[in-house]
Amino acid sequence: MRVPAAAIHFPEEDREEILRRIDECLKSGQLTLGAIGKELEAEFAAAHQVPHAVAVSSGTSALEIPLRVLEARQGEVLVQANSFFATAAAVLSSGARLRFVDCDPATMSLDPAALEAAIGPETVGVVTVHIGGYIPPSIRDIQRICAANDLWLVEDAAHAHGSAYDNQLAGTFGAAGSFSFYPTKVIAGGEGGMITTTDDRIASEALIYRDQGKASFDNNDHTRLGYNWRMSEPHAAITLAQLRRLDEFVAHRRMIAARYDELLADSPLRPLVVPDESFCNYYKYIAFLPEGVDRRALKQRLREDFQVALSGEVYETPLHRQSVFADHADEHLPGAEELCARHVCLPVSAVMTEEQAELVVESVHAALAG
Repeated sequence: MRVPAAAIHFPEEDREEILRRIDECLKSGQLTLGAIGKELEAEFAAAHQVPHAVAVSSGTSALEIPLRVLEARQGEVLVQANSFFATAAAVLSSGARLRFVDCDPATMSLDPAALEAAIGPETVGVVTVHIGGYIPPSIRDIQRICAANDLWLVEDAAHAHGSAYDNQLAGTFGAAGSFSFYPTKVIAGGEGGMITTTDDRIASEALIYRDQGKASFDNNDHTRLGYNWRMSEPHAAITLAQLRRLDEFVAHRRMIAARYDELLADSPLRPLVVPDESFCNYYKYIAFLPEGVDRRALKQRLREDFQVALSGEVYETPLHRQSVFADHADEHLPGAEELCARHVCLPVSAVMTEEQAELVVESVHAALAG
């Protein structure tokens, strides 16, 4: 039995509905900024309990647009180092100065003490990331620190569709949240992203920025330096079908994660601890390797000897050690470096079976023993 690192799930009835909706937009000629996109925005806002959701072309644009609206270019933005390239790239593309902050390996989130120490006279905002779909209790400390220092907070919620802390959903902890619909995500739209916000101004400005900075769709007066950040109607149709499966997908992922928790109770592989008040969607199931284990060799042996593929790390190399950000990396960040080097992500998906989860753990134990 082969276990893939990830699996995208489109039931037959969803595929039929997606094709029907795409055919409708082809007949109408409205291939972007149409009725399907508006329907997706309304349903995403309702699912994440916010008044506004703005569909855009990618998770990256869903980050950059709020940063532009919040005038990040006027100062320095703090970003945790254990994130994807796009988190930091969006800050630089918005015109802001970038500073990396260490994370807490126990939560994979910003270390509140490191965050507080990094704030300087030019700091205007913070981007926090819900790694693997996990929102830790420290989100309250991050909110408190931002409020006390008059800083805005933006959530990179690319992993966190449907995740929550203390019954508060991802995308509602700061001025704006950004979600991704890249094919690996819990909701796989092909491409696309979503901005969530309770702020009327951010929502209205986002509508302008996403359409080349035009004041309105049928007005060629460009009032902002926007880009082509629109979501197409076919992508909206695909994403809408996936959104309507979100609760089902998350419930299944949580079931697989619970089985992993049981199987790893006495394992040398130590799972990330998710407290009861954190409702994790398990975009990733994260576990920490014993000291001295070569992660690359372990993954290769699992693939070759057991046909088990581990999914990609979050992330293999911290941002301050990425070549492209060399000019912005002037500090040693031990938490991010330890975390990025020592964890693995076990496969999990909306269609994975308990039998496959058991095989994964058996295979990992055999590979570690060998």
